[in-house]
Amino acid sequence: MSNAEIRGRFVWHELMTTDPQGAGAFYSKVLPWKTQPSGMPDYTLWMAGKTQAGGLMAQPEDARRAGAPPSWLIYIGTPDVDGTAADAQRLGGKVLKAPADIPGIGRFAVLADPQGAIFAIFTPGGPPPAGAPPTSFSWHELSTSDQQGALAFYSELFGWTRGPAHDMGPDGTYQLVEHGGTQVAGVYKLMDASKPPGWLTYITVANVDRAAAAAKTAGGKVTQGPMEVPGGSRVAQILDPQGGAFAVHELAKQPAAASAPAEKPAATAKASQPAAAAKAAPAQRRPAARKKAAAKRPATRKAKKRPAKRAAAKAKKRPAAKRGAKKAAGRRSVRKATKKAAKRSTRKPARRK
Repeated sequence: MSNAEIRGRFVWHELMTTDPQGAGAFYSKVLPWKTQPSGMPDYTLWMAGKTQAGGLMAQPEDARRAGAPPSWLIYIGTPDVDGTAADAQRLGGKVLKAPADIPGIGRFAVLADPQGAIFAIFTPGGPPPAGAPPTSFSWHELSTSDQQGALAFYSELFGWTRGPAHDMGPDGTYQLVEHGGTQVAGVYKLMDASKPPGWLTYITVANVDRAAAAAKTAGGKVTQGPMEVPGGSRVAQILDPQGGAFAVHELAKQPAAASAPAEKPAATAKASQPAAAAKAAPAQRRPAARKKAAAKRPATRKAKKRPAKRAAAKAKKRPAAKRGAKKAAGRRSVRKATKKAAKRSTRKPARRK
């Protein structure tokens, strides 16, 4: 994959906080993460197993003096940091940190969009890895004072497109943002003017309720949730002990039938149907086999009984025939005797001598 294809992708996440050591201890209790030295001074890595999940560093002094709270900084990919920074200024944004190199890693800059939400842009120092980068961050959400203005800014800067919009009633609409045909973020208008615009990152966890409970125990504050959202996922929004906002996200359980790839060719799907049928559970096949066997056995027994029944019927018929023959013979003998008697009665009496 070339650097041109990295444009508009969320490529890195970094927590800037007033207490890196305390934050490291807190997040390691809430998330399946550990901390690891990065090899750079004052910079720590978040590790999800053996995968780099993000970075951790002390909040810059100028941000602290300005009263900015600790926050997660998102990095969006671009093939040209300097050109993107210039375009952001042209579109009404600000450059908070001028483009600079990170030796051996890449080039970056920190910007603010026209409404004041802060983000960073990044170009890798070498060819980025093929495919989507491994990440523990499942969603990104921008709250802004000007929804349409923010959408126009990011769309022109990164080539994002608008996806479906969901009506939230008095709270306006929740606009989904797509990158390369995939939904990557949501944008909505802030109803509370006292809150500054900003990006919120969602981190994947196995169980939202356990993560929220662990956050409370470790000194954090759950500001919303845990709750279920459309689609079956569960989320909760949390403030860490230093005031950094983030969200945890438990993905919806997918049914077994939905585990097959959506892009599966029709020909392959048809070819797989007989195989799927052949793999039916044995418990489902056995009753059918028993029914067939049960249906065959009575038929076999009937076939065996037929000769016996016929023989018995014949045996019953024979005595009846004999009885009929005897009766008929008896009737013939009676008739003969009657005829003889009649003949004798018509003869002339014999003369006596």
